[in-house]
Amino acid sequence: MSTAERFHAWLADRADEAVLRWTFRGILIAAVVVLALDLARLNGWLDHASASPQMSESQLDAPASEAPPLPERLVTLPQPDGVLANPISFELRGGGRLMATGTITAGSAQAFAAEIEKHGEYIKTVVLNSPGGSVGDALAIGRLIRARKFATEVEAGKYCASSCPLVFAGGAERRAGARAIIGVHQVAALKSASAAPPRDEMSLGQNISARCQRYLLEMGVNLQVWVHAMETPHDRLFIFKPDELKSLNLVTVPPDSSPEKPRT
Repeated sequence: MSTAERFHAWLADRADEAVLRWTFRGILIAAVVVLALDLARLNGWLDHASASPQMSESQLDAPASEAPPLPERLVTLPQPDGVLANPISFELRGGGRLMATGTITAGSAQAFAAEIEKHGEYIKTVVLNSPGGSVGDALAIGRLIRARKFATEVEAGKYCASSCPLVFAGGAERRAGARAIIGVHQVAALKSASAAPPRDEMSLGQNISARCQRYLLEMGVNLQVWVHAMETPHDRLFIFKPDELKSLNLVTVPPDSSPEKPRT
């Protein structure tokens, strides 16, 4: 074998050794990374927010005795179905309790005003179970509730999200039952399908945000409520803990002091 042939054979052997050496190093590094991730999970160093559970309609409407534990703070926004997906409806029950159930749509404020016109002298508390909806209508309903000095309530195991807490904030007194789910997220400015000139979506969003902040201040609610809303993407939901509802003055009456509901 010539010198050149011996040299090329030596280079081939060295290349094989390098491939084997780097393969071994890659396997070793991968094993170290897996072990590190397992250690981080065991010690709770990783954020599990991305694995937050969704809430089903059956959970949202479960009776208080069967209501599930509160989910994580930040959850995927549940898609309403059943009665919650329908436009909000009103039903007057005993004890002056006006049940407001369903989605707040354009025109809901007018429907609420008409209900007040018919039964206002009998109403004491507006009881909410709603996934929210139209911000403008929610603000108008909340202001009418405050003007009439009605109380507001979210019953045990029921649901008030998105713009619904704005209605809830209108109550002269505000109660939330055990495991009531009250949550907020960002306002989504809907684009118009009409032939009108394009709107400045950023300006529109800021205007809505300013209106909501001014409203919450007037209702005596801590603006940290709105900070949580603006920090939460519109496809997620930030859920308040019971002690936060009280400390932020969103709830003003402890659950155990709620008036006894009439039996049906």
